[in-house]
Amino acid sequence: MTTTSPAPEATLDDATLVGRSRDGDVRAYEQLVLRYQGPMFRLAAKMLADRAEAEDVTQEVFLKAWRTIGRLQDDAAFAGWLYRATTNRCLNVLRARRLPADVDPDTTASPHADTRPEHATEMSSQMSALTEALQQLTPEQRACWLLREVHGRSYDEIAEIVGANSTAVRGRIARARAQLAEVMQPWR
Repeated sequence: MTTTSPAPEATLDDATLVGRSRDGDVRAYEQLVLRYQGPMFRLAAKMLADRAEAEDVTQEVFLKAWRTIGRLQDDAAFAGWLYRATTNRCLNVLRARRLPADVDPDTTASPHADTRPEHATEMSSQMSALTEALQQLTPEQRACWLLREVHGRSYDEIAEIVGANSTAVRGRIARARAQLAEVMQPWR
């Protein structure tokens, strides 16, 4: 049996990887992509409720980040920069839509599906209801709620990501929570 050791870049912090990426180190940037592609895709998938669009947005964000990483003023701010770029790109996609998407990324088969069919069905129904409830929020409320509740960002980080003050962010999250609690009441 052979074991593979993690790439030496895997142990480096974001700031170091950003600095190396700025100098053209592709392996350092690959590590940043590995580190953040999952969270950015999940954010985009929940924002857009469309797996293909979420994949496109994620790919575009990382491609643009590679091209413009030299403009990043604070190397340690890379994660916030990505969240802001992903959120803004998703908001632009939502504004450009004419019809709401009817594809739900949460209903696709998962390799980690629960083996108890009744539990899996209930969880799938609950996730579908949450996804539908999220789509009833305004895009700005949805972005703030996802960044706080799913991605664990602070109010100040969210304010910087969405370009609003933290009071507005708190208000959006409070309204989103109230609306989601009301819509999800039957699942309690």
